[in-house]
Amino acid sequence: MTAFYPYRSLAAKETYLSFYDSRSAKEWPIHSENRMAPTSFGQTFVRISGPAGAPPLVLLPGMTATSLLWSPNIRAFSEAYRTFAIDPIGDVGRSECRRPLRCLKDHLVWLDELFNTLELGDSVNIVGMSHGGWLTCQFALSFPKRLNKMILLAPGATVQRTSVEFMIRGALAATGSRHFVRALVHWLFADLARKNQIRTDAAVDGMLRTFQCMQLRRVITPTVLKDHELRSLRMPTLYMVGEHEKIYAAQKAMLRLKKVAPQITAEMIPGAGHDFTIVQAEMVNRKVLDFLAY
Repeated sequence: MTAFYPYRSLAAKETYLSFYDSRSAKEWPIHSENRMAPTSFGQTFVRISGPAGAPPLVLLPGMTATSLLWSPNIRAFSEAYRTFAIDPIGDVGRSECRRPLRCLKDHLVWLDELFNTLELGDSVNIVGMSHGGWLTCQFALSFPKRLNKMILLAPGATVQRTSVEFMIRGALAATGSRHFVRALVHWLFADLARKNQIRTDAAVDGMLRTFQCMQLRRVITPTVLKDHELRSLRMPTLYMVGEHEKIYAAQKAMLRLKKVAPQITAEMIPGAGHDFTIVQAEMVNRKVLDFLAY
């Protein structure tokens, strides 16, 4: 693998990181300690905030997203928790991948090693969004004793099969065409597009820069958990999804959880889709913190 992996070239890496750093300066609302945490797969970039000694709260974003995903939420989360916002290794951001993560097991080993490096112990609270939510769920199945509570925000697949339309639109956007990227953002983040054009344009620019700078690579596609796997999740778990979710049918996901895994607390967020951590940030923040405090 190249020294600039997962970017297309060294120039593409420098272009993306310059863009990323400018976003960090504009969007990240609180002081954070930036740390490179070593694992056997390379150095993982982590933004650490909140009171030292407070309970740990790990924040895992979705695919092609970074720690900046949590900009609307980080101030609230960091008041009572020591937050660890991660740039997933092998994806865009400031993490430095030295060994590709080729299968689910690699991702789980990386996350376990990261927890060890950060000295988080065996009572970790974790919030996972989209692909990060699926990975969180898989980690809970393999390392249940490491987690205290977990929160799944519109996890990829996991409860319902991913829609064909989402996969097609995502594949077209991955070509780096502004037309297809804009179409994906306005479809996936429809509520944001109606309410905040500036944030929507920024999402288009960010996604376009990501697809233009990243090389095509094999990704781990989220899977749907079997009934017995969902029932086996015994740590307190909160599942949240926007009522206008596009990656799968939100109502069907809620009904399935109620039927096969009633121990999981399921909440539907009104007036939002896959953008609900932005569009309904205050509501999401409150529900997350209430669940963690209970």
